[in-house]
Amino acid sequence: MTSQEQSPQGAAHEPIPAPTGIVVGIDGSEQSIGALIWAARQARLRNVPLHLVTAYTVPIFAASGLDGGYATVDDDVIRQGAEAVLRESAAKVAHLDIEMDARVENGDAAGVLLELSETAELLVFGSRGRGGFIGRLLGSVSSALPAHAKCPTVTVPLSCAARLEEGLEEGRAGIEKVVTVGVDGSDQARYAVLVAAEQAQLSGSTLRIICAVQPYTGSLAWMPAPVDREALFTEIRSQLEAGEKWLRNHFPKLPIEIELLEGSAVEALVKATETTELVVMGTRGRGGFAGMMLGSTTDGVRHHAKGPIMVVRDREDPRQDDRTAFGPLLKT
Repeated sequence: MTSQEQSPQGAAHEPIPAPTGIVVGIDGSEQSIGALIWAARQARLRNVPLHLVTAYTVPIFAASGLDGGYATVDDDVIRQGAEAVLRESAAKVAHLDIEMDARVENGDAAGVLLELSETAELLVFGSRGRGGFIGRLLGSVSSALPAHAKCPTVTVPLSCAARLEEGLEEGRAGIEKVVTVGVDGSDQARYAVLVAAEQAQLSGSTLRIICAVQPYTGSLAWMPAPVDREALFTEIRSQLEAGEKWLRNHFPKLPIEIELLEGSAVEALVKATETTELVVMGTRGRGGFAGMMLGSTTDGVRHHAKGPIMVVRDREDPRQDDRTAFGPLLKT
């Protein structure tokens, strides 16, 4: 860290270039420390800068005296506390050979992080906040960021924060070296597969592609005839195999596994968070999912996840242009 980067206070009062590496939200809670450790390891892996950010707003209280009016908390006191949190957090990953800086921002945490996401490569945060004087950096903010951030976001749940801190170098004990991605036949999912493949290739992991088909219970009255499940699975499997060929064309050395399951997409992906390094899902960026992974899927997985979850905002990618050359598309 440079002398300027060692002082969040100085950084807050001097112009700082927009972040181009990984941004991690910090509030001093256990889950934000877990997010910091995950983000630091990624920064080292990707050889990009790590930016520690905390945000606060100055609370205003209604006065209880006869004179009425309002009272505010001293901004300097809050800022000094936020700076102390950043220094303590940065010390936990100071031994890593990465470029790192820290900044305190005055403003709504969600707004601050969304603005930084416009230039960042990755935005990382914990899954639940502590409240307190720093404000609502995590919690409800973490629910809003995946749908609106301009870059991919990673949520690190509290349940894996302790294991990350205990094994900074090795990560979580007993976890497969696998990046899992859920697909449903949408363009958003196909882009998420590309991002997941890049992540797996970067970390030297296997890419596992999961497609979950809801079981037919007979309660779907709108279906004109009983579904031939065997024929349906055969068709989907052929489409997944075509997708695998397409992916291998762009990532020829990447180990790839395909899993076609009958059951809930949420349950399948939550289970994957227990045993694999990272689970990746795609989104349009408006909070909704297409096909078999509708809006409730991302919330369901993130609320019950035992490991990091990456949500990838949809965007155009020229590598998708040749997908149809490798066989039929998985239909939503």
